[in-house]
Amino acid sequence: MAKNHSKLFLDIVDDAKSRVLECTVHDVKKRREQGEEFHLIDVREDHEFHVGRIPGALHLGKGIIERDVEAKIPDSTALLILYCGGGFRSALAADNLQKMGYTQVISMDGGFSGWKAAGYEIETPD
Repeated sequence: MAKNHSKLFLDIVDDAKSRVLECTVHDVKKRREQGEEFHLIDVREDHEFHVGRIPGALHLGKGIIERDVEAKIPDSTALLILYCGGGFRSALAADNLQKMGYTQVISMDGGFSGWKAAGYEIETPD
């Protein structure tokens, strides 16, 4: 996956990841199965979200998440788990949410691609 991304992009992702907690798709699946409460946020583009998504995910694309997150999730202490296609954009978004004062933000490494590859349930349009 990383081979398709520019070095400069990967540099800023690595910088963000140095400050952001990450988890795996399996961790998220386990948290759900145990009934843990958290907000699962899909930060992908609109067209990606509409093709398929993790069931129950809230869509706040990376381009608007900083603008809209407070209206959707006013509690800055709520647990937020972000995902994108592979775990890069979610790390960037998580870093920004932390800068905004959100204290429990995790980026799901592997993203939607990893979720699908694991054979976990996805929602698709009718």
